[in-house]
Amino acid sequence: MKAIKTNNTLVRVTTVPISLEKLISGQMRFLSEQGFEVYMISSDYEQAKFLEEKENGKYVPVNMTRTISPVKDLLSLVKMILVFRRIKPIIVHTHTPKAGLIGMIAAWLTRVPIRLHTVAGLPLMESTGAKRRLLEMVEKITYFCASMVYPNSYELKEFILNSKFCKTPKLKVIGNGSSNGIDTDFYKLTPQLINSAGALRAKYNISESDFIFIFVGRLVKDKGIEELVDAFADINILYPDTRLLLVGGTEPDLDPLSFNCIKQIEENSKIISVGYQSDVRKYFAISNALVFPSYREGFPNVPMQAGCFNLPCIVTNINGCNEIIEDEKNGLIIPVKDTEELKVAMERMMNDKLLYLQLKESARKMIIDRYEQSDFWFLLLDEYHTHLKEHGFLLPNF
Repeated sequence: MKAIKTNNTLVRVTTVPISLEKLISGQMRFLSEQGFEVYMISSDYEQAKFLEEKENGKYVPVNMTRTISPVKDLLSLVKMILVFRRIKPIIVHTHTPKAGLIGMIAAWLTRVPIRLHTVAGLPLMESTGAKRRLLEMVEKITYFCASMVYPNSYELKEFILNSKFCKTPKLKVIGNGSSNGIDTDFYKLTPQLINSAGALRAKYNISESDFIFIFVGRLVKDKGIEELVDAFADINILYPDTRLLLVGGTEPDLDPLSFNCIKQIEENSKIISVGYQSDVRKYFAISNALVFPSYREGFPNVPMQAGCFNLPCIVTNINGCNEIIEDEKNGLIIPVKDTEELKVAMERMMNDKLLYLQLKESARKMIIDRYEQSDFWFLLLDEYHTHLKEHGFLLPNF
């Protein structure tokens, strides 16, 4: 009779700690409650103790850079190998490109039996030439070392297959997509949020009659911010009672906005830029529609969050976005990098009252039906249990 092995050590790895805190928030605690001993690995983090308490896991710092840095990356790999040798995990599950590369190589070298990598967008989609070839090689190495790869959208899965990064048996989309689903009880309008929204309106001198377009995310070129600012500038001339609310920080070292775009944001009184916010709910609560003209995504959380607040969404025709949003059902889909089509969609959202109300009515229900967070967590747990059974391990809590 084959011996049953026991090991319940699970490691989740991201390049930067904010991904643990936001991208897969709650997952580690859920898995801990299912019997796993959970470790979280990411770069140095001042709030590590808070994260440990929040997720009921142990935090181990291993610094990783988001840029290509061979010397630093090699040092990160050595540190990761040493950590894996010490804690001897049965499952290593990585997110984000650099953590995927370093985590999967380290897990492969230390013979971790279950090596999982989630793909949530590929920066190489907007790269060309030698840089793109290098990034493609990184993906191939990551997928080679992984025992299973989870694209977080169906179109992303097709892109990976068409790019020949790995073969079909190693790829699977969990449920309807996403990296974490959406907590629909957290993202909903409450009396407290209505009060907060009123205070925000007063703070920024926003009238109840103003139509507020909101963007949430990094204020960088590949999120379509330059097209959005240009489109809004023209819209605002025709419709002075419009506002553009930008919620997110900049990344001047990685993907900076142009000088002209920054100048427009700073000088246009109808553009309200509030910087990064840890809790975006009150900003959705004062808004009328989300505009998310990104160039590339994996499976973005923002349109799901906005939908939970009954906001129709204008998104670009890219993977993830065009799965969450169905054209003329819960939003509008436009071409990438097309300022004119973005203007048309924004005008349509304001002027076609019947369409707007139809989109608004469907928005929250479509998110709940397809992306409820608790459903996603149990599907992920099933994946872990399947892999554990295949390797002859006793399941946690069983």
